[in-house]
Amino acid sequence: MTLPLPSPAGPRPATFDPALQPVLPGIPLPPLPAECLRLDYIRDAFGRAVDWQVEPLFAQAFLPDNPASAQARHAAVLMPLVQRADGLHVLFTRRAAHLHHHAGQISFPGGRIEPTDASAVEAAIRETREEIGVDRQFVQVMGVQPALLTTTRFLMTPVVGELLPGFHVQADQSEVAEVFEVPLAVLMDPTQHRLHQLQTAWGHGRCYFSVRWQSYFIWGATAILLRNFYYFLAASAGLQR
Repeated sequence: MTLPLPSPAGPRPATFDPALQPVLPGIPLPPLPAECLRLDYIRDAFGRAVDWQVEPLFAQAFLPDNPASAQARHAAVLMPLVQRADGLHVLFTRRAAHLHHHAGQISFPGGRIEPTDASAVEAAIRETREEIGVDRQFVQVMGVQPALLTTTRFLMTPVVGELLPGFHVQADQSEVAEVFEVPLAVLMDPTQHRLHQLQTAWGHGRCYFSVRWQSYFIWGATAILLRNFYYFLAASAGLQR
């Protein structure tokens, strides 16, 4: 589930390409120590009280008392961490091209929280099983990050978890076109984060982050959640608040 950029007159034109929008200068951020990218470190960080703040450009969208949150539909996504020989990776999905919402965009597995779900965590695990076939026994939850209010009025809770050895992926092709992984070291490198600006015909400017890896362009809400995870890990190492 990614963050769209609607205009006052309706949906954006079909020719809109988020990868081609102007890039704004960013504020330099410190690199993370290599230890921050290990499973044991991340587990420890979630197990203690880390004083940290979300990406300041989007702080308003994370406020729990935002009036729009009361009418929002609740959703949850799983940020799946996978241990590989060359380090930690993050698993993503590319949504099927025929879907009505966010077609073809890159996202974490997840979706709407149903009344039968006991919690956002349970919803994220259920949606992961339904979308990519990973059974709950292979998901070890590490922690939950602040919920993001998207412009489509979803209040989206990110759940960070490890996919345990032995998991298998079987994507639901009616929803998922592709499942792939990106090294966590790439995603947590702040020099890889790009801030774009879309200038509309009405003079309004909207910003969004992106991260590019190989042929994949990760942007919108997914990129904001990655940016927040960077801030969380940086604060846990004493580099940021």
